[in-house]
Amino acid sequence: MSELNIVLENTLKKLLEERKYLSIKDVLSTMNPSDIAAILDEVSQQQLPKIFRLLPKELAAETFVEMDSDSQELLIQSFSDSELKLVIDELYVDDAVDIVEEMPANVVRRILEQAAPDMRKDINQILRYPEDSAGSVMTTEYVSLSSNYNVGQAIEHIRRTGYDRETIYTCYVTENRKLIGTVSVKDLLLAKDDSIKILSLTQTNFISVNTNTDQEEVARIFARYNLLALPVVDSEGLIVGIITVDDAMDVMEEETTEDIELMGGMMPSDKTYMKSSPIDIFRHRIPWLMILMVSATFTGLIIAGFEDALSRMVVLTAFIPMLMDTGGNSGSQSSVTIIRALSLGEVEFNDLPKIITKELATALLCATVLSVLCFIKIMLVDRLLIGNTDITAQVALLVCITMAATIIVAKLIGCSLPVIAKKIGFDPAVMASPFITTIVDALSLLIYFSITKAILL
Repeated sequence: MSELNIVLENTLKKLLEERKYLSIKDVLSTMNPSDIAAILDEVSQQQLPKIFRLLPKELAAETFVEMDSDSQELLIQSFSDSELKLVIDELYVDDAVDIVEEMPANVVRRILEQAAPDMRKDINQILRYPEDSAGSVMTTEYVSLSSNYNVGQAIEHIRRTGYDRETIYTCYVTENRKLIGTVSVKDLLLAKDDSIKILSLTQTNFISVNTNTDQEEVARIFARYNLLALPVVDSEGLIVGIITVDDAMDVMEEETTEDIELMGGMMPSDKTYMKSSPIDIFRHRIPWLMILMVSATFTGLIIAGFEDALSRMVVLTAFIPMLMDTGGNSGSQSSVTIIRALSLGEVEFNDLPKIITKELATALLCATVLSVLCFIKIMLVDRLLIGNTDITAQVALLVCITMAATIIVAKLIGCSLPVIAKKIGFDPAVMASPFITTIVDALSLLIYFSITKAILL
């Protein structure tokens, strides 16, 4: 929470204690809804309803949307039916859907009961679309213009209906609900004559998405084409809603957070860190920790399988952590790079041969440099400075050969698994650091002991 918000929160608390409600209302009325929400999320449960009720109607609805789900639920529980209806009537449909998805069943029932019939219908329609699809994040509140309109009729229609629409800058020209193209308000206002048909101003080369398009792909389209809004059509080309840039930014944040959590070996969470209890954090971390712990059993089995070899060359055990760490880090570098490229749409499954070729070349360069440095380090530090006479040039050479082979294998695995995972329907982020590291650890040991047996034993 920013210092300014902390000061404002303390000021509001003091004004509440002094019962200076008009002063509180004046302060809040000058603030941005996001800043008000940040303050309200921090105040006590007793103070929250009191402060919220001081907000003007429109500002209250905008602030309500920005608040976290716990504060929203608390407010809904404290609202009378008439208060709840006032807030819901000011919400856009997509915001109402987001709130409904976060609430328990009894709260959802109250929200739907107080929603206007048209809004209730739109909410239920959006909720039927698959999770994380374009249909689930769209709004049905957009400006639709008949292809028969002239400029004057279009402007009049916007004036009459635009107040309740989420955006009016881009309008959608339709014929029997089939999307023909888009026209901007700027083009309408700058038209030389109100009698000009809007079809002559319509951009028919438009970009749209299907209701089942993945929301991550939607976010990429926004970023690629610098859009403010994107129409959503059904299988017959009929427009059913639009997605605005603020919703696309929310999707980007959500998808990025999910990828970071998966790459860190955690299950995705809907709560912020400060709102998560230790039990919540435990539940999201323990599944992957158990999986990785069990998978590490293979590493132990490999070491046990070469126990006799290690007993005859005990000095080799000193280099196991270095080889495993180097291999894991090499694989992680490749996997993170490819996962990022996949999320940006830079590569796809058909690019796998090119990816492997590029990573192989990179692996050879890395392996050469690191192996040379490793040899120098072993001979200077481990043998001369530390004085370990069991380390010979032959041992150092064996370790360096193993390191080179491990780096090459690790980078090939790291670049391949995310691409293959996405092809078969898994999130590529799953194939990140913890998973790749576990696989490479086992392989590095196999390579190490196999080369040891072939050269020294």
